Amino acid sequence: MLAGSRSAVPNLFAATLSFAVGSVFLTAAYADEIRLLSANVFTGVLDEPIAGYARSAGQTVAIVYATAGQIRNRLRDGEIADVTILPRPMIDDLQRAGKIAPDITDLARSAVGVAVRTGSARPDISSVEALKNSLLAANSISYADPARGGATGVLVTRVLERLGMTAEMKPKTRFPPGDEFAVDVVARGEAEIALAQPMEVIGQKRVELVGLLPPELQDPPNFTFSVGVVAAGKQQPAALALIQFLAGLAVASELRAHGMEPR
Repeated sequence: MLAGSRSAVPNLFAATLSFAVGSVFLTAAYADEIRLLSANVFTGVLDEPIAGYARSAGQTVAIVYATAGQIRNRLRDGEIADVTILPRPMIDDLQRAGKIAPDITDLARSAVGVAVRTGSARPDISSVEALKNSLLAANSISYADPARGGATGVLVTRVLERLGMTAEMKPKTRFPPGDEFAVDVVARGEAEIALAQPMEVIGQKRVELVGLLPPELQDPPNFTFSVGVVAAGKQQPAALALIQFLAGLAVASELRAHGMEPR
């Protein structure tokens, strides 16, 4: 298993693997390392394609996952990397601050949905009012802690505020630990409903997606994930080559398989 991932790299993509907390090292026989800082929603999505790329390109790629807000802050504070994947507004802000080179590439779009434990009753989320009633009826819910800066947690917090139910939902909310997703909390039976992105649901076999939140509650700009070259990186030609690969057909197929819409 790759650290931070739920799927093993197949033999086709075999490469030397070294493990560290929050990082995945995909090594080949030579070349300097490319460091990719990615929003953790891509955990388990990009590992296998990048393993194959690393092998064919003779390149070492180290993937570091964290929440989007944490990655933004680390780059803003001067952490050295070569490539980053973040929500478009965050990466645009970093570019204006001189931290990201021009020519940002949109990679994929996601959304937020509702998931329950496999076989459980499926709540009605067909309208904003139906969603509100279903959340109020639930004994417990889980979503990413907004204090950690992830896009999902920030959106759900705004949705609850908009629906005037922040106080009612606070005692029912179970935030996942820092190395887990809300769907993991539901899979263990510690919450009834997860508010999460589809790729998180697909990665957890004991939960199922009920559907997406109503369109008027979504936030497409903050769920468009983009990839860019870190201005202070030392491997810019190799970084550009990796971005070209990430924007290609092979990765697009993997994104679709994990519930994302390639751009």
